[in-house]
Amino acid sequence: MKKITILGSTGSIGNSTLKVIKANPGEYRVVALAAGNNIDLLYEQIMTFQPVAAAVSRGDLADALRNRLKGHSKTEILSGSKGFSMLAAIDEADTVISAISGASGLIPTYEAIRAGKGIALANKETMVMAGQIIMDLAKQKNIPILPIDSEHSAIFQSLQGHRKEDLKRVILTASGGPFRRLSLDEMKDVTPAMALKHPNWDMGRKISIDSATLMNKGLEVIEARWLFDLRMDQIDILVHPESIIHSMVEYMDGSVIAQLGIPDMITPISYALSWPRHIKTDLPPLKLEEVGRLTFERPDMGRFRCLALALKAVEAGESMPAVMNGANETAVGLFLDNRIKFLQIPEIIERTMDAHRPFNPDGIEAIMEADAWARGVAEKEAIRLGA
Repeated sequence: MKKITILGSTGSIGNSTLKVIKANPGEYRVVALAAGNNIDLLYEQIMTFQPVAAAVSRGDLADALRNRLKGHSKTEILSGSKGFSMLAAIDEADTVISAISGASGLIPTYEAIRAGKGIALANKETMVMAGQIIMDLAKQKNIPILPIDSEHSAIFQSLQGHRKEDLKRVILTASGGPFRRLSLDEMKDVTPAMALKHPNWDMGRKISIDSATLMNKGLEVIEARWLFDLRMDQIDILVHPESIIHSMVEYMDGSVIAQLGIPDMITPISYALSWPRHIKTDLPPLKLEEVGRLTFERPDMGRFRCLALALKAVEAGESMPAVMNGANETAVGLFLDNRIKFLQIPEIIERTMDAHRPFNPDGIEAIMEADAWARGVAEKEAIRLGA
């Protein structure tokens, strides 16, 4: 039985992971749960799964949760970044689901790898910010990092049974988000409510905005580079509005292997937990006769500047991807708070990147310093823009 810690249990990925676990009681056991501020949902999860320990973001929330659980559960309640890191390395677990949103997921994931835990990775920012460090540590510890992102899961599945030396390129697919057909002029009036309405996927707030700007695809390019040890010229992007082909791998002989499925995160989560098996889920089957047509187009870098900026960041290398990511997280938060306009998101990111002089980060601490610097600069740039 696989013993699992879920970092980000109350988010979209965390909830779907718990559905997979609940549907397979003989396969998996929940050892620990880490959440942000949603103690109502975390309370329900603790009562259902009775983990050894759980953690929330703040001490006052931990106190409130302990009081509610008194007499009902023996789950130990921790708090803050220290609590998250302790859960990531907890002795009872052998596998950690890294699904905390944003840069805050980096350190707990790093601590889980240091502790020798297998990683099922949904937090792409971990690879964007510190891909080289993370992959080197995982290799040193001889532990797998299995992708949960649907695109990276598709690549991983399409690589099974094939020689890495025969790979020519990978093709990441993108839905194009809710504004695929909008002009720049039309995007000026986009609101957070509009941007949160993804046409195909049910996701958290931050990733929904990243999908609307296509920044999410830029982050995925960087993640794919590190996860699969690729050169940047081996990674292409195609917009595929139907979200049926989740990504593809092309080999030297011209063969293209694709993974298809309905757009639901249950599939990649289930595969990351059960690999190399494909265990049964309750999802409806993919009916291609009902889908009818699958279409593809190149992404428009002019209208979706965030994608171009992500590719620029990875080309610059060193600390720049961490700075780009920190600026993006800050700008997305400002947009969701109605402090900036949609098209100001890439403007703030670009200004922050232009102000940065890349350096070679020698560890996680240096990465987090670059992240903090980027957030501070992005806030100042937003104020200059009238936020």
